[in-house]
Amino acid sequence: MTAARKTQTSSFEQDPRAWRVLGSSTFAFTICFAIWMMFAILGIPLKEQLNLTDTQFGMIAATPVLSGSLARVPLGICTDRVGGRIVFLVTMLATVVPLWLISHATEFWQFIVLGLMVGLAGACFSIGTPYVARWFPKSRQGFAMGIFGAGNSGAALTKFVAPVLILTAGTWTIVPKVYSIVMLVTALAFWLTSVSDPAHRTPKTRSNASSRHTLMDVRAWRYSQYYSVVFGGYVGLSLWMPHYYVNHYGFAIEQAALLAACFSLPGGLLRAIGGWLSDRYGAYRTTWIVMWIVFVCFFVLSYPESDFTVRSANGPIGFHIAIPPTLFTALMFVVGIAMAIGKASVFKFISNDYTDNIGAISGVVGLAGGLAGFALPILFGALVDLTGVHSTCFMLLFGATAVSLIWMHFSFRPVGAAEARDKSAARNAAV
Repeated sequence: MTAARKTQTSSFEQDPRAWRVLGSSTFAFTICFAIWMMFAILGIPLKEQLNLTDTQFGMIAATPVLSGSLARVPLGICTDRVGGRIVFLVTMLATVVPLWLISHATEFWQFIVLGLMVGLAGACFSIGTPYVARWFPKSRQGFAMGIFGAGNSGAALTKFVAPVLILTAGTWTIVPKVYSIVMLVTALAFWLTSVSDPAHRTPKTRSNASSRHTLMDVRAWRYSQYYSVVFGGYVGLSLWMPHYYVNHYGFAIEQAALLAACFSLPGGLLRAIGGWLSDRYGAYRTTWIVMWIVFVCFFVLSYPESDFTVRSANGPIGFHIAIPPTLFTALMFVVGIAMAIGKASVFKFISNDYTDNIGAISGVVGLAGGLAGFALPILFGALVDLTGVHSTCFMLLFGATAVSLIWMHFSFRPVGAAEARDKSAARNAAV
C-alpha cells in the first residue's frame, strides 16, 4: 500500500493536506455558487429594463443553472480520471470572460447565451465533492462533504454583495465586472493553496464501467429524486425569493435580498451539520426527517392569500387569511435549515454506496438536482403568469416532496423489516 493510500484510509488529522484541500475548495466553491446565483439579484432590474414576464425572468435567473447542471456529469468523470485540482481551476477560468461580457449585454438572448457560459461555475460542485472526499476516511466523508457543500452559502453572499454594489454604483453592470475579477483571483488562489494526489485518480477502464453501471442503478435515480427536492428546491427558491418578496410583499430590492438571505444562508452554512448528523445517525433517518419538515412547511406556505365570508346566525362574517412577512421568513428559515441537512445526508448515501466513482455518481445526482433548480424558477413564473397566485411555487414543491416521501417509504421498508427481524433474533438468542 502506498503512502498516499495509507493517508487516504487513516485518520484525517494525520495529513494536514486534507484540511488544506477542504479549505481552499470550500472557499472557491462559495465564490462559484455566489456567481451561479447572480441573476437572482440582477434579474430584478433586468425584468424592468427589458420588460420581461415572470416566465422570462425565471428563464434569465435559471439559465446558468442549466449549463452548470449539464456539465456536472462529464466534469465529475473528468475529476475521477485526472484529478480535481486541474479540473476545478480550468472550470473557474472558463467563466471569467463571459462574466465580464454580461455587463455589456443589452438583449434578452445575450443574457441567455452568456448565462449558459457563466453557469459552468455551478458545475464545480461535482468536481469538489470527489476531490475533497478522497482525502478523508469513509467515516468522516459525510462531515467533509458537508463542510465543502456549505459553499452553497454563496447564494446568500450574492444577496448581500450584489445589492450593495448596485446601490453604490447606481447600475447593475458593476456586479458582473466585480464578479469577473473576483473569480480570476479566486482561481489563482485556489491553485496556489490546493494540492493533488495521483493515487486518488480512478483508472479509465474502471471509470467507464462504473459510470455505465451507475446510470442503470435504481439507487442513483432514487437519490436524484431526493436531491431534486433538497438541492433543486434550494436553488430554485434562492433564485425566486428576492423576486417573491418584491412582487408579493412590495419590498425594495435591498430589503428583499436581505430577507431572502434568511433562507439562503442557513441553507448553505449548516450543510456541515447535516454531514455530521448523517455520519452519526445514518443517511436514511436524517433524510426522512428532513423530508417531513419541508413537507409540513410547504403545506403551510402553499395556502394562498384569501378572503371569504361565513354566513352566521348574526349575519355574514368576513375572514382574511394571509401569511405575514415575519411568519413567511421564519418558515423559509426552517426550510433552509432542513434543506442544508438534507443536501448533506443525500451525499452520505452516495459515499456509503460508491467508492471508485464518487465523481460520476455525484455528477448524476448533482445533474438531477441542478436540472430541478433550472426548471423550478421557470415553472414558478409560468404558474404565476397562468394563475396569478404567488404561492403556487410552494404547491409545486409540496407535491415534489410528497413523491420523495412515498419513494423513501417503499424503498426502505424492506430494509427496516430486515433490521427488525435481526434485532428480534438477537434478543431471542440472548434469552
